[in-house]
Amino acid sequence: MSRIGIKPVELPKGVTVTTAARAVTVKGPKGELRIEHRPEVGVAVQGASVQVSNLRPARDRAARAYHGLTRALIKNMVVGVSQGYEQKLEIEGVGYQVKKAGQKLVLTLGFADERQVDIPKGVDVDVPTPTSLIVRGCDKQAVGQLAARVRKLRPPEPYKGKGIRYQGEIIRRKAGKAFGSA
Repeated sequence: MSRIGIKPVELPKGVTVTTAARAVTVKGPKGELRIEHRPEVGVAVQGASVQVSNLRPARDRAARAYHGLTRALIKNMVVGVSQGYEQKLEIEGVGYQVKKAGQKLVLTLGFADERQVDIPKGVDVDVPTPTSLIVRGCDKQAVGQLAARVRKLRPPEPYKGKGIRYQGEIIRRKAGKAFGSA
């Protein structure tokens, strides 16, 4: 039995969960999310909470893993439609900047050309300054994936610290080449 899977998911006000066959739909003030869970797992709505149960024998290791995974995914969906998720990114480097043009991000990162990233449906991006951006949405996976795709274009380098980093991320700095005159 999964330690995480046996905990019920509490539903805040304004959030509704419906189950049909193997599909779970969560609706709230920030949006609507849907997943299909594995056949090894059962999902039941009981009042103001959701209970996930394992339908296979306790010794089935994969079923225990899916039990905890399904509960975690449903919890993330409930938090997403009620509060939402956000990732903040900072851009550091001379001439490095970001602009939002419609449903695209245009990044100038020291390459010969500008890099463009499409903003997926259901994700909102704010650019408060040319050197910072905020990715928001109700789907935790979509928000994290977009932030990771943007960061991957120019990850922070350890010598000068230039690149794109998550807000609060600490980059271990290295000393450059030391040369002496003899």
